Amino acid sequence: MKIMVTGALGNVGGYVASDLIEMNQEIVVADINLDKLDERYGETASAVYFDFMDPKTYDKALEGVDRVFIMRPPHIGNPEDMYPFIEKMKEKDIQLVSFLSLMGIENNTIPPHYKIEKKIEAVGLPFSHIRPGFFMQNVSGVHSVEIREMDKIYVPAGRSTTMLVDAADIGLAVATVLANHKVHQNTAYTISGPKAMDYYEIADILSDITGRKITYAKPGFLKYRHQYRKVRGLEAGYVNVTMALYLMTRLDKKNKTATKDFEILTGKKHRDFRTFAEANKEAFMA
Repeated sequence: MKIMVTGALGNVGGYVASDLIEMNQEIVVADINLDKLDERYGETASAVYFDFMDPKTYDKALEGVDRVFIMRPPHIGNPEDMYPFIEKMKEKDIQLVSFLSLMGIENNTIPPHYKIEKKIEAVGLPFSHIRPGFFMQNVSGVHSVEIREMDKIYVPAGRSTTMLVDAADIGLAVATVLANHKVHQNTAYTISGPKAMDYYEIADILSDITGRKITYAKPGFLKYRHQYRKVRGLEAGYVNVTMALYLMTRLDKKNKTATKDFEILTGKKHRDFRTFAEANKEAFMA
């Protein structure tokens, strides 16, 4: 039987797929662009067109599959849009669903991840929720535009600290539970970074690496929304979800301690942000 990896063209999905291939697991990579899937994976994996919003793609994608990795695509803000696929997985007797959730979500009902977790559990699917901190790739990706063009980190996190984690670490954790699915049924793992950091510290690290003075702008939610919606033109659903996540970060006073879950699962240490930023220096260069 095969493992289906949704979002296989993205950061975490790509790492999940490559790690499973290294583990000699047979996988199906699923996304909305077959040409790019074929280009990226070639003969190392079966590729299938898949869209959470199109139930007609479900049966073919799940053919011969007994384990699935799912993550919420950024454009899906309503968790109920993912319910039909969750119900289809139950119908197909999937043996483990690993859902990319969010650190601290068990205590926060606002982000869509909470309802998705509960739906998976409610339909009776064996699950292994992976609950990571914020991706380091958010800094080198969506937020790198302001870093390059304005020498600013432009996120509405206030003075809060964040557990930044490398998507590669998250991918390895997901691959590990999927490859050993009988051991990890009905579990949840919190994958933190090595330590909690505020964005002033992150700005200092980026200043050291780039040789420019990078500052943390600390915008309010309205200024952040204006920058990402009006100036950059990003979709409202995506921006609204990120605002909810940063609000959660501001309010969360508990999840500030590094967990051992990643080390226990994989036997490896977390990658720290300075090492990540040095390896991805080009993303921050003006």
